[in-house]
Amino acid sequence: MPVIDTHAHWYPQDFVSLLEREAKDNGAGVSRNRRGNAVFELPGISQKSVMKPAMIEPRLMIESMDERRIDAYVLSLNNPMVYWAPPQFGLKLARCWNDASAATHRENPDRFIGTAMLPLQNPELALPEIERAATLSGIRALYMATHINGKNLDHKSLWPVYEKCEQLGLPILLHPLYPCGAERIGQHFLRNLLGNPYEVGIAAASLVFGGVMDAFPELTVMLPQAGGTFPWLIGRMDHGAEVRDECKQIKERPSAYLQRFYYDTITHHPQIMRALIDLVGAERVVLGSDYDQDMSYERPVDFVDTIPGLTQRERNLILKDNAARLLNL
Repeated sequence: MPVIDTHAHWYPQDFVSLLEREAKDNGAGVSRNRRGNAVFELPGISQKSVMKPAMIEPRLMIESMDERRIDAYVLSLNNPMVYWAPPQFGLKLARCWNDASAATHRENPDRFIGTAMLPLQNPELALPEIERAATLSGIRALYMATHINGKNLDHKSLWPVYEKCEQLGLPILLHPLYPCGAERIGQHFLRNLLGNPYEVGIAAASLVFGGVMDAFPELTVMLPQAGGTFPWLIGRMDHGAEVRDECKQIKERPSAYLQRFYYDTITHHPQIMRALIDLVGAERVVLGSDYDQDMSYERPVDFVDTIPGLTQRERNLILKDNAARLLNL
């Protein structure tokens, strides 16, 4: 079984070229920095997206895999994703990503695992596209942000998408996007250090308290950043479900839903990773690196090997077996 990195970012060249041609006409901008890399920006959003060759060219990504002792990357779209765009252009961007993701898998089927993007700002456009994308070569999951233009993931407009994913057997892989509270986390890189884990926690709690996990019992969701704040605040959520009427609508205690999620290994702290394994079980943890960001693991497998008390069985589950099960490989 290959070692699978479930959290590796990629910008298809076709996607970058499409943004360069049409983003300006759709309310955004693309420029080039001093190194010649495409830089995407949105009005009113300070966070920019730099699209560098190591996140575009499959040859360079394969070289990085070999250096990092990884056999396969799950292709994951980073900021800006597609929700910022007018719906029809969002669909065009999503189709571009989906087709490129499948094509890259076909060219290197042992090294790249495809995911689908959807224009979730208009779920009516998203449903036909997920049905189409699910037929493409190598597409094994839906890739989705922790909110859709400020709407939490329990928003009723998204429920038909969850129903379709459940029917198709497609897991959902989440990723933070433009964290909330931007006016307070703009300095000291807090939008990433704190904002991203907060976003993941909000997303997971919304799926639980909003009834999504109850309504779709076969739906599988992976949380990046090792679940963000969600696992560590589960005691507060259990207590809230006992004493607050706003939290009593779910079928089980919040902690019972911990095993409904998968969690990647991006904690940057071996003892915290050990605590997560003890809390949710090694069967729910998958390898993630956040390639190729400055917050990524340069040696993700080496990090796993630093986890205290890790057994060979747990190591195999985290590096290989769990991802294979999650992605129906």
